[in-house]
Amino acid sequence: MSRPTTIAWAALAAVVVVLGVAVLIDREPAPAPADTAVAADRLVRPDSHRLTAPADERARFVEFLDFECEACGAVHPIIEDLRRTYGDRITFVVRYFPMPGHFNAERAARAVEAAAAQDRFEQMYQRMFATQAQWGEQRVPADDVFRGFALDLGLDMPAFDSAYNSPATLERIRADVADGLALGVQGTPTFFLDDQRLMPTTIDDLAGALHRAATAA
Repeated sequence: MSRPTTIAWAALAAVVVVLGVAVLIDREPAPAPADTAVAADRLVRPDSHRLTAPADERARFVEFLDFECEACGAVHPIIEDLRRTYGDRITFVVRYFPMPGHFNAERAARAVEAAAAQDRFEQMYQRMFATQAQWGEQRVPADDVFRGFALDLGLDMPAFDSAYNSPATLERIRADVADGLALGVQGTPTFFLDDQRLMPTTIDDLAGALHRAATAA
């Protein structure tokens, strides 16, 4: 396969000028790892959500994200383009990292995780980014909005409501956050390729890293 198309990239490049710079979280900054190597067992857990599962896996690409983060929303179409191109060789993994400064970020993650309990992770994940402008950057709870998404997806609503409000769901999300903090994640989106943290300064940097991993002999 060739490298991803550039149809949507030019417009998005103006939005995501520097992927490595994102909105910082309202926590004491976590120390960055001493080098770019990270603990693989913290990077991908057995219960981590995988968007692809290639038989011929060449690498793993992990994104720590916040569904309310505008930078995450802006880069999402690029990640989807990369997934279409390299998903047969690279495992794409999503980790939750809702930032306290985003009022509905944790709620959004709970809704996605509640949908995942009914095997609808990707559908709710996509819905969150498609509708981010509708519910993001507001100071009112979006619980009813997210419940409406679940209805649209035809989910079992009593089961969804139970999972959405379950302490176990919140604990699952916070476990991702704890792993991210241990890996030096301080903002979103943050990317890792295999055991290396990516710090791209351009979209081409990101695409090039995945291209090299996917095409390595």
